[in-house]
Amino acid sequence: MASTTRVSRRNVGRADKAAKPGEAAEKPQVKSDNSTAKAEKPPRRSAEKGDKATGASQSSKAVKQPSKRSPSSAKGKDGAGPKSRSKTATTRAGSSRKAVAEMSASPTRGTRASTKAKAVAPSRARLSTGADEGRAPDQIASDASTRASEARTAHAAGAPNPPTATHQEKPGDDGPDAGAKASAGLIANLERIESLSQRLIAGLAQRPTPNPGVDGPGPELYASAASAWMKMLTEQPARVIEQQVNFWGETLKHYAKAQDALVKGRMTAPEDDPDEAEARPDKRFSNPLWNTHPFFNYVKKQYRINAKAMQSAAADLEMPDRIARKRLDWLTGQIIDMMAPTNFLATNPDALEKAVQTEGESLVRGLENLVRDVEQNRGDLVVSLADRDAFTVGGNIGTTEGKVVHRGPLYELIQYAPRTEQVHALPLVIFPPWINKFYILDLKPQNSLIRWLVDQGHTVFVVSWKNPDPSFAETGMEDYVAAYLDASERVMERTGQKKLNITGYCIAGTTLAATLGVLKQRGDDRVNSATFLTTLTDFSDLGEFLTFLQPDFVEGIREEVSRRGIFPAQLMSRTMSFLRANDLVWGPAIRSYMMGETPPAFDLLYWNGDSTNLPGRMTLDYIDGLCVQNRLPKHGFTVLGHTVTLADVTVPLCSVACETDHIAPWKDCWKGVAQMGADDKTFVLSESGHIAGIVNPPSKKKYGHYAGDGGFSADHAVWKDAATFREGSWWPLWGEWLAARSGDMVPARQPEDDLGDAPGEYVHERAT
Repeated sequence: MASTTRVSRRNVGRADKAAKPGEAAEKPQVKSDNSTAKAEKPPRRSAEKGDKATGASQSSKAVKQPSKRSPSSAKGKDGAGPKSRSKTATTRAGSSRKAVAEMSASPTRGTRASTKAKAVAPSRARLSTGADEGRAPDQIASDASTRASEARTAHAAGAPNPPTATHQEKPGDDGPDAGAKASAGLIANLERIESLSQRLIAGLAQRPTPNPGVDGPGPELYASAASAWMKMLTEQPARVIEQQVNFWGETLKHYAKAQDALVKGRMTAPEDDPDEAEARPDKRFSNPLWNTHPFFNYVKKQYRINAKAMQSAAADLEMPDRIARKRLDWLTGQIIDMMAPTNFLATNPDALEKAVQTEGESLVRGLENLVRDVEQNRGDLVVSLADRDAFTVGGNIGTTEGKVVHRGPLYELIQYAPRTEQVHALPLVIFPPWINKFYILDLKPQNSLIRWLVDQGHTVFVVSWKNPDPSFAETGMEDYVAAYLDASERVMERTGQKKLNITGYCIAGTTLAATLGVLKQRGDDRVNSATFLTTLTDFSDLGEFLTFLQPDFVEGIREEVSRRGIFPAQLMSRTMSFLRANDLVWGPAIRSYMMGETPPAFDLLYWNGDSTNLPGRMTLDYIDGLCVQNRLPKHGFTVLGHTVTLADVTVPLCSVACETDHIAPWKDCWKGVAQMGADDKTFVLSESGHIAGIVNPPSKKKYGHYAGDGGFSADHAVWKDAATFREGSWWPLWGEWLAARSGDMVPARQPEDDLGDAPGEYVHERAT
């Protein structure tokens, strides 16, 4: 209602005073924001409309006699105490709906309200330049006051109001019916907001008891930072004062520039400083209003001043060690990103413009999106990155033809149907990570690595992992290694071969290295070659995970899995997302919750959101033994009674890493390969990141790659200098490498013992 009947309190007061008892008080005339014509306002209902307004009359008398106010009036604006505020709010909400209903019942009121709503809607050009640009603020205020006085005089004289300049009759305009429809829409929105608010509260109530150990750094980090600041204050007080003076100086200078422009009547944003203009563009501030509109420009520059001051203050602290320094820098960056003006409706021009253009509908849709995410994640707020209704696994993604040929408690084994008359003798089995689903390698036909391998004449098997529930609490790393051995035996049995090729992706590649060590110590040579995709096996440098994999967070994980039996998918997704908070948290939240947009129909992001739980014991085995203690390279990781190291990996191998991978940095992937005992080693470095660098089909010709089979005795930089760069996908290069190790061609094999079509049953299990 505020957008259609905006009236100043001063004018309402005058109208009330003008009304005699028993007569209807008229509302003052309202001037449209962007129109020079006078807009007619419907007559105000009588304040005495029935005896229902007795309470309101008494309240009005109290206002007229401020000297007689009772002490209880200090409780609130309306004189109501805390216990009555909820009832008052409910009454006001009901009154709003009643007022809207009365407007719809009166065609004249509805039409005029609709006209005024159109008249006040600002455009981007209005926000960026302004109709009053170049005029002094006091002149603008004076003109506005004059126009308001003229409007009141004309209204009191009973002069007819001319139509609003911005409203034009259209061929399909229904006249009074249009206002009724608009009013009905307002009523519907109020009801939607009330219903959604109740659902939001109910959804948040489902959230399990929070675990502070996994919600943020432990108190030790804060104590270290506070101690470092106190030390600097004691030993270098001038340095602390200098920091504050610099911040104050920048803030006051910024304010003075803006004030000077305002005093001189320049309703435009001041020019950016040269160093800001040359800085790397920030896509959060891509809207032109951040540079042209005085208010938004002021907010943006002050945010940057604040961010620079925080970064400088944190950088000057002498932290006890490198780990504490990196964690403090990470936490400071998270706070800076969280407090960006784009994350708040009042300072986000994109969201404000969208709300005006849609008459608030975008905000209601945003609330719907928020409620949906909370309900889907059982009280946890995890922003949806993709439209969950746009894809169906086995429908429009994960569609390569195949059959489930084995189903066990921990995995399903899928054999894909041949697409060539002959195939290579040695089969290929792919082990995907169990943090997500296997169909990342089979999204669409045009970017499916599985389909491409089938087209190259390989008999392809893929493991689809079970999405564990609390009953898998005692499933550990050795159970997954045992699953590798079991699956490979079943593949050889079905193909009649004594050897096979194996591929492991991400954490499945790490487990593959341990499995190869077990086979080596057992004297089992079933694996002819192994391929590692974005696989870490040396965790001496934890990279961006260093912030998380510290004693406080690890202890929090231990408590979580002890309480729940699993490491929940929502927690894993949230942790991974905050490695790229602006891209995976704040940006999607703005578009979904403030802009009311439906998440994009992006297959890769859909897969990213379809994560799985991790068994409790396996989580601790992996974090403690492989990540924190880093036992696999040298000291040995014990599994199935064998203590294995990277030196036990002696089969021919190919490792593919990605240049901008923030999860498995390529230099650390290379470091692990360099320590493996194999003589036949090939390393491929693809451009792009953890997923896009792997899902890089030849048809796109998007990302190139480096390749080399030597230089492992030096370091990663020496290897890259000696490697050969090639345009396009790495798939053909790996295809040649794999074909040379896959044996002769034999008649194609059809899947047997059908337990259902690919992609199987386990892939459809969602984390709860």
